[in-house]
Amino acid sequence: MTYSTVMAHLEVGHANHAVLKIALDLAERFHAHIIGIAAYQPMQLVYGDGYVAGEVIQQISAEIEAEAMQAEIEFRSAVGDRFANPEWRSVMTMSPLADYIAREARGTDLLVTGLDQNVSMFDTSRHVNLSDLVLQTGRPVLIVPNAATAMNLDRVMIGWKDRPEARRAILDALPLLHHAGDVLLVEIAAADEHEHAHKRLADVQSWLARHTIKSRTLVAPSTGHDSARLDAIAREQNADVIVAGAYGHSRLSEWVLGGVTRDLLLKAGRCTLVSH
Repeated sequence: MTYSTVMAHLEVGHANHAVLKIALDLAERFHAHIIGIAAYQPMQLVYGDGYVAGEVIQQISAEIEAEAMQAEIEFRSAVGDRFANPEWRSVMTMSPLADYIAREARGTDLLVTGLDQNVSMFDTSRHVNLSDLVLQTGRPVLIVPNAATAMNLDRVMIGWKDRPEARRAILDALPLLHHAGDVLLVEIAAADEHEHAHKRLADVQSWLARHTIKSRTLVAPSTGHDSARLDAIAREQNADVIVAGAYGHSRLSEWVLGGVTRDLLLKAGRCTLVSH
């Protein structure tokens, strides 16, 4: 099992060095086809008592289109001659940007994207709703921190819950796990669930072994703050990557591991692979 196609999502109007670095490194590692993608909306007007001149609207629209062209330049410059026949896709759309990118992801094995880059929640012209993107894509999504400089797979931690989404995520992560130096399966469970949790992890560990992947297991007691507990374990283990199932509602506080917050998993300086 491998990734034959890697898609890199570039956010228009921002530098995308980390996403490109990780996506291109993975594409080289797996000898995969590389696709760059971007989407943007025309200027969004909020009507009120003020008047917006037509020249201003045209100027802002031209700036957005220029930023989209710059995203393509950034992609092609980073690709250089490293890949044969790289693809670039971009569109201006009135629909949510996540809709377009999720549709185009039908042609990839892995979508690489970045974290929110301190944009306003009201700026939909360039910004993709990360929660909607993950829940709609139907492909594993690797979320890259802005400061990432390399795809380190020395230590991969899998946040396990016996749910379909977690099963999907670990299956989608198999190509990465084959390259991992150390794989740790973690389940956070209440005291009366520890015995069952150990059995569940033993099953998953055996399944991984049949895929020639060695792993360790850890059942951690639930303290009522599972998000903080999981993050503490990731820090204790110096995890480079976390693998997790994405499920629940699209509200950002609910979409990873049924309540583990995005601040703990996605803003902790490590890559996170999620599947839904």
